[in-house]
Amino acid sequence: MRVAAVDCGTNSVRLLIADIARDGSEPVDVERRMEIVRLGQGVDRTGRLAPEALERTFTAMRGYAQLIAEHAGPSGRMPVRVVATSATRDASNRADFVAGVREIFGVEPEVVTGEEEARLSFTGATNGGPGAGDAPYLVVDIGGGSTEFVVGTDAVEGALSVDIGCVRLTERHLKGDPPDQATVEAAIADIEAAMDRVEAVVPVRRARTLVGLAGSVTTVAGIALGLPDYDPAKIHHSRVPAHEVHEISARLLGMTHDERAAIPVMHPGRVDVIGAGALILDRIVARYGFDEVVVSEHDILDGIAWSLV
Repeated sequence: MRVAAVDCGTNSVRLLIADIARDGSEPVDVERRMEIVRLGQGVDRTGRLAPEALERTFTAMRGYAQLIAEHAGPSGRMPVRVVATSATRDASNRADFVAGVREIFGVEPEVVTGEEEARLSFTGATNGGPGAGDAPYLVVDIGGGSTEFVVGTDAVEGALSVDIGCVRLTERHLKGDPPDQATVEAAIADIEAAMDRVEAVVPVRRARTLVGLAGSVTTVAGIALGLPDYDPAKIHHSRVPAHEVHEISARLLGMTHDERAAIPVMHPGRVDVIGAGALILDRIVARYGFDEVVVSEHDILDGIAWSLV
């Protein structure tokens, strides 16, 4: 069954067109695309989606709609699910986003709750196995506006989405080039307060393996592996020791914008927010005492695709 999944987050909009068998075997990617659009630009401060951010997002989506049409085959039809997450949840003018998506794709976008976002991320990361590691798993999806924490084995045992993400924390705190220690400490305080809320409802201490998802985590993995360019095949199911996560986080927070931009695996759209994303990962690893993080290229986007079968 050929399906199309679109994930519209705070920092990026992504497309997956995949052929998925109903027997649960490994899906075959037809197209996997990502564009940094920064839909969540200023949402934490204004509570609204900026017109220029909406237009960047719609431009990327129009390209995705064309790809879906090209791969739909003779019938011209393919199941499509469009999911929007943190920035759109928080925006008072999200009706503008909904209307634009409906016009482009011909389907109603779903502005999912944080808990549903977490469950989709868990499904995407664990279907087919999350890589080497013992269950239960703590799956952590570090996005632009929020981070999802999910614990489970075959099914979800607890999940929560909290408003700490690489874009949100950068806009709130990490504005220097590089940020000073006081602003880093303020960001850490936000992260720790969010993890207090997580521990109240999610059995994170039961987890034996930490699985990290999304661009901040995969970029940290690419740096740890010393890759000359971004290579999803090498990053997927790689393992980054805790001490390397800490060292890379500290290094990124101490760099200037130009120094981060010169890192071979760095996507230009992540240069200004990677310090915050790495810091979130570092605090999670440290607080819960994991020796390493298992990195997955499969995440909420794959979960959306699976949900269509």
